[in-house]
Amino acid sequence: MTAQEEAAVQDEVTAMEEAERRLTLDRFGNDDAWRLGSLLVGLARERDAAVTIGIRRGAQRLFHCALPGTSADNDAWIARKCRVVERYGESSFLVGARFRAKGRTFEESSRLDPDRYAAHGGAFPLRVRGTGVVGAVAVSGLPQAEDHALVVAGLERFLADS
Repeated sequence: MTAQEEAAVQDEVTAMEEAERRLTLDRFGNDDAWRLGSLLVGLARERDAAVTIGIRRGAQRLFHCALPGTSADNDAWIARKCRVVERYGESSFLVGARFRAKGRTFEESSRLDPDRYAAHGGAFPLRVRGTGVVGAVAVSGLPQAEDHALVVAGLERFLADS
């Protein structure tokens, strides 16, 4: 990796870390999951994006919606990306970027089963102020940077409306 590529990846990591600090919630309950999930469905429809959206709090699935054009593969991707959030307490995209910043891949270096874990963009921690990570919100169906961006846009709008 060239010095310029390393700098670009580090800038990406820094921006994602800042977004995770900024997108902290005051609370997160079942009704909040419904509002956030519905908001994400609306954003996806506005963009004509064929995605699946999932929200979990702990081991409980609170929201799930598969828009037309998706398949069971998207469900599997959501599960794999959410496991990364659960294990690392950070977005799946940030975890993957940190490995790339070190010149490694998550699949080769994490020692985790790639059939169960995917450090690809699209799963984001639901972090509650004073509590920590309580769950994850995830999108699957777009290229990983776009999955991540959709979740971030949804959380930004959710917080602005709260």
